[in-house]
Amino acid sequence: MAPRAPVTGIHGSPFLTEIDLDWARVADPDVHPFQLRSIARGLPLQLRSPVTMLLGQNGAGKSTLLEAIAWACGFDPIGGDRRNSYADDVDGHQLGRCLKLGWRQKVLDGYFLRAETFYQWVDRMEALGASFSQYEHRSLHQRSHGEAFLALFEGRFEDGLYLLDEPEAALSPDRQLAFMSILHQLEASRAAQFIIATHSPLLLCYPTATVLQVDDQGIAPVDPRESEHVRLTRDFLNAPERYFRHLFATDED
Repeated sequence: MAPRAPVTGIHGSPFLTEIDLDWARVADPDVHPFQLRSIARGLPLQLRSPVTMLLGQNGAGKSTLLEAIAWACGFDPIGGDRRNSYADDVDGHQLGRCLKLGWRQKVLDGYFLRAETFYQWVDRMEALGASFSQYEHRSLHQRSHGEAFLALFEGRFEDGLYLLDEPEAALSPDRQLAFMSILHQLEASRAAQFIIATHSPLLLCYPTATVLQVDDQGIAPVDPRESEHVRLTRDFLNAPERYFRHLFATDED
């Protein structure tokens, strides 16, 4: 597929190039989320690629950081763009108000999308009279979660900064591949930047992504093929019986 042409005239992704924490704004560094080692040790963070993947165990801080970036950009913490804001995520608000963002080119367009609150965002947008006519006159509620997600990606993702929190939760493996095709088109336009928190071995292997490991050591680049998520999945598929023997073993074995 040919890359999409820029719509707004912005060009030269990545636009957001640095994320730092202004400790002078932090009231208490010993409370959550500031006490997270990934946050304390991982910032400042340089972004050098149009597509950045955040990888880490649950509780490591990757989603908290993504929510904070969304808050600092003015996006709705439930999900959405700068035009609507309905809720204050506590962690995202506390960390976001203390972030300093460095831009190559400041962009205002974009979205923050969370699989778990996607339909809440759809409900609120439809309540405000938002048009989804580009989706073949079908409500996003009339589609499966994965279909609705892909319809939004295809219909509304153009130029700007897109923050996605575990999109694989709504996407089957084949739809994750379809999503990466859309991602490639947008990346090739050089008018869109993506920061994606994910556990998906498929998404982590997107060829041009910079994958950052978020853990107690901080935030650092990692070869996705050597990451625990990809390695464990590969090893399990190569020899599932070996894992089952261990998982199902009893004290008598």
